[in-house]
Amino acid sequence: MAYPSIYLASTTEELFRRIDQLNPESQGLWGKMTVGQMFSHCAVPYEQILGTNTDQPPLLMRLILTLFLKKSMVNEVPYKRNLPTAPSFIRTDKYDFSIEKERLKNYIKTIQEMGAEKLAATPSLSLGTLSATEWNNLLYKHIDHHLAQFGV
Repeated sequence: MAYPSIYLASTTEELFRRIDQLNPESQGLWGKMTVGQMFSHCAVPYEQILGTNTDQPPLLMRLILTLFLKKSMVNEVPYKRNLPTAPSFIRTDKYDFSIEKERLKNYIKTIQEMGAEKLAATPSLSLGTLSATEWNNLLYKHIDHHLAQFGV
């Protein structure tokens, strides 16, 4: 199953439609995050791509990710519920729903406008070099997973 292209405005619009269905009281169907924490969590890969978050796993963890987990992270198989979360993605603080929602939407739009070629030229801090398709799968399935977590 091919994921929708994050490089198309129509995909961005569909993600925004789903995001806009949520409100501060939206409850997750699994997991412990609030919707504000989820928005902040989903923003992490975009922050890393754009260089505003340079938290990188230790070398040993990067090797494990690249050698053993990369394929499952960038393939077209949806994530399972309640998978372990990398420390730099964990969100336990209280996050402002409106601020995090707009921040995430801005990141999604920025990456869509960046385009496939420029994104493929940007290495992942955890996984190294990714193709445009691998970036697409990684980013789309991550946000899709968490929007489904909140029922949208």
